[in-house]
Amino acid sequence: MAKISAGVATSHVPAIGAAIDNKKTTDAYWQPLFEGYEYVKQWVKEQKPDVVVLVYNDHASAFDANFVPTFAIATGAEFKPADEGWGPRPVPNVQGHPALASHIAHSVIQDDFDLTVVNTMDVDHGLTVPLSLVFGEPENWPCKVIPIAVNVVLYPVPSGNRCYQLGKAIRKAVENFDEDLNVQIWGTGGMSHQLQGPRAGLINKEFDNAFLDKIIDDADELAKLEHIKYVEQAGSEGIELVMWLVMRGALNKNVELKKRFYHVPASNTAVGHLVLENVEEEG
Repeated sequence: MAKISAGVATSHVPAIGAAIDNKKTTDAYWQPLFEGYEYVKQWVKEQKPDVVVLVYNDHASAFDANFVPTFAIATGAEFKPADEGWGPRPVPNVQGHPALASHIAHSVIQDDFDLTVVNTMDVDHGLTVPLSLVFGEPENWPCKVIPIAVNVVLYPVPSGNRCYQLGKAIRKAVENFDEDLNVQIWGTGGMSHQLQGPRAGLINKEFDNAFLDKIIDDADELAKLEHIKYVEQAGSEGIELVMWLVMRGALNKNVELKKRFYHVPASNTAVGHLVLENVEEEG
């Protein structure tokens, strides 16, 4: 059967993608950030995932204020990079896994999560920047990708606990898929940042590092954090961190920390990154 072996968490700052695309990764400003991702690039080559379930938020590319699903899963065979106003990123098209995606949709909906099923959509920097950070600049992405979009843009947004429980439902679905697949789940977005208003530029290192501590070792408790606390302490865009809880919910209670990285700033944003491997459960 399919199995989730590991989780990756990372910020998906659009300026990171621009730095990669414009060959600025060795510039003095960007080099410290990209050095933090050297480990995961080597690690993922060894892990060889067949499929990545990638949790991200759309930034008005596939959805807009007229239609924003709380949770959506893309079940198509291929997804093109979105034009976000300056042309699509020069990255490969994303190849989906329709069979597994459709299976996840069926299983999760039967477990009382109302997933919107999307067959055709373009994917923006929320999805392509994490792929670039982990896989570099290949001619083709080396694995299939199942996009899962979470609304953290238009209120009301899902709670951290709802996202955490969604992760558990995704894990159940994957483990009931009758094909031998090495699956990873990635949670993206965050960390603390605010893009507008009097608090524009807010970064809260204390909150971010406490979040990193808890998501590794005390995720059950972290999932109880109210959404307004993210906004108050991590800025209006800090709510993106609930998407990391989807990733964590899909992993075992006990995980092995392979990489932890935190960097400030990246385009007035705090960047966080984790690599977590499942520890085999007894029994």
